[in-house]
Amino acid sequence: MRRLFSFPALVLLAAMCVRATETRWWIHREYADYERARLDKVSLSSDGVLTLAPALRRLLDSPSTYLWALVEDGQGNLYAGGGGPDGGNARVYIIPARGEAKVLAELKGLEVHSLALDSQGRLYAATAPDGAVYRIAPDGRAEPYYDPKTKYIWDMVFDPQDRLYVATGDRGEIHRVEPGGKGSVFCKLADTHVRSLALDKQGNLIAGTEPGGWVVRITPRGEAFVLYQSPRREITAVAVAPDGSIYAAGVGVKQPPTPPPPQPPAAPVPQPSPLPPTLTPQQPAAPKPVAAPLPPLTATAAAITGGTEVYRIEPSGFPLKVWTHAQDIAYTIAFDAHGRPLIGTGNKGAIYRLDSDHRWTALVTTPPTQITRLLAGRNGAIYAATGNIGQVYRLGPELEREGSVESEALDAGLFSYWGRLSLRGASNGGEILISTRSGNLERPQEGWSDYSASIRSASGGPVTSPPARFLQWRAILRAAPDGRSPELRAVEIAWRQRNVPPRISQIEVAPANYRVPPPALSVTPSQTLTLPPLGQRSRSSTPASTSDSASLTLNYARGYRTVRWAASDENQDDLVFRVEIRGTSESEWKLLRDKVRDKYLSWDSTAFPDGEYQIRVIASDAPDNPVDQALTAELVSDPFLIDNTPPQIEALDAALEGGAIRLRFRARDALSTVSQAECSINGGEWLTLEPRDRLADSAVEEYDVRLPAPEGAEISIAVRVTDEYDNQSLAKTLVLRRASAANKP
Repeated sequence: MRRLFSFPALVLLAAMCVRATETRWWIHREYADYERARLDKVSLSSDGVLTLAPALRRLLDSPSTYLWALVEDGQGNLYAGGGGPDGGNARVYIIPARGEAKVLAELKGLEVHSLALDSQGRLYAATAPDGAVYRIAPDGRAEPYYDPKTKYIWDMVFDPQDRLYVATGDRGEIHRVEPGGKGSVFCKLADTHVRSLALDKQGNLIAGTEPGGWVVRITPRGEAFVLYQSPRREITAVAVAPDGSIYAAGVGVKQPPTPPPPQPPAAPVPQPSPLPPTLTPQQPAAPKPVAAPLPPLTATAAAITGGTEVYRIEPSGFPLKVWTHAQDIAYTIAFDAHGRPLIGTGNKGAIYRLDSDHRWTALVTTPPTQITRLLAGRNGAIYAATGNIGQVYRLGPELEREGSVESEALDAGLFSYWGRLSLRGASNGGEILISTRSGNLERPQEGWSDYSASIRSASGGPVTSPPARFLQWRAILRAAPDGRSPELRAVEIAWRQRNVPPRISQIEVAPANYRVPPPALSVTPSQTLTLPPLGQRSRSSTPASTSDSASLTLNYARGYRTVRWAASDENQDDLVFRVEIRGTSESEWKLLRDKVRDKYLSWDSTAFPDGEYQIRVIASDAPDNPVDQALTAELVSDPFLIDNTPPQIEALDAALEGGAIRLRFRARDALSTVSQAECSINGGEWLTLEPRDRLADSAVEEYDVRLPAPEGAEISIAVRVTDEYDNQSLAKTLVLRRASAANKP
């Protein structure tokens, strides 16, 4: 439990040095720690939890480069539509509930960009470019249904009255087609393309546009209201959640508007000419409109850059950004059986699930590079159409039976010894098996050791891979008989370089026993600890740091603990904080301090029994708001350990052997790691002792060392043991040297 919650900062502490052979820790417990890991049939949450992924099964492998559309009829038959420059004509595929997938129809055009089913289960397909809508019979015969006479058809949706709404470009029109195929422009928006379309429970259309990046609500009477203007160029997907909230995906970078060129002065004329009725003598003729650039089709779909933002617009109209990704481009949004949003992205073929406004999970990654359409099917299954290559997959609802994660290789820098592998997680009736391998080549390959026997203990075990420069671990997750997934929350491996001439490269200091100095306290450099700014994090193989906007200097104070946090307010309101504490086995929070103005707090932990605790920080904007309008937010920390009990020294024994002193004892701590053992001979300087296994990485350490024997008949040996929270124990023993016979009276 030594690092369940700790400041991950590496800091420079004056008057203290770190030996080159100190025990270090390689830690995986956050999403970023798995950036270069290889995940197979495993999902990874944003807070670093690994679980088995939903089962991914391929249903269709088409010759089309892209599949853009996906629908399911009442009999469980799936229909997919697509095309592309390398896939021939626009095609519609059928994946029967029983039987093999096949091409149902080929249509004129480059691709099918949208499919829809009416209340009778009849299939409609829209082609692009030079978009047209076709109705396709069960035998594959296609007949023209509606021609909006526009360049693109991006999306379609039926309302309960079987009226078909068609989202088009490049005139920003939505057409409404009555049953029978007669239609007209229903609503014209002041943007170039209507890129995505959905229908809410009240019969309103929800539309996403490009290049303005608008989310628009359109009533059944055709009245349009912009719900949100995104900072992104294009709203690629809109979807209405079961609670009526609207989710929208914004991608692309908006270009600043180009100012119109200056108008040349009008040439003087002797007599004014007759003017058209739409102009007046004070109005210059309007310049000819310039066609807006067209959004990408299949050939350039991968060219969108700038990442993605996903917004949730509450039924009240309040918009909130709930997810962002710096690289992945979202093409589609759907909801799973529990109402959680699923986001299909490119250009890595990843599907994400939003578990809350602050937590998300990378569910799976498909071999094709784009997830172009997600569809919530029957019995909890999710279907995914892909691009570059056009395929269809079923996702879940069952989980994979087995998955694995393979870490990147740790470069210890020098030949090193491996200590204990610790893990945190829950088997949930399944299994978590972890093994390691090591080598002296940069990449795991021939010349490395084989993977070791699996560590099956819930608390971990010793790493048995040979000492070397590089190390890698692999975890296998196996489902429980009832299908539940185990959860792997953290993996920590102790390691130590072989001793070489000293070189100061980094210093790590534990945060226990430090506090924020009181205002009038005088400090010396040797008694200060400087933490780096919040918000920064390094690789898991080196110390990490998180901070707000400024560093924080702490003073050594035995028994004190310090907590700090990052908080902000978009209204620029002043904030006050309430800080509470609770043991992980307790049910009620206890107040530590109220009305805190700073973003940190130090307190005396000696008033608390040893054990595992959590901190809750509640922020309020009450200082700048009326009492009845103040709002709060709260966050609970990861668990951390309070340990103020010193370790025990057991079986202390010292004796003369071969002209030297042999010193043996056992150091034991109830909660934390024994970090250091020292001895002093006849009150001399303290000498550092090395445990039998050479690594100080456990709560119990055995010591068996030989020491130089000074002159004298009686030798006093003091032993001092320190745990990782600076708790110390002291014990003493005597060694008596027998007098020689010549000196006897």
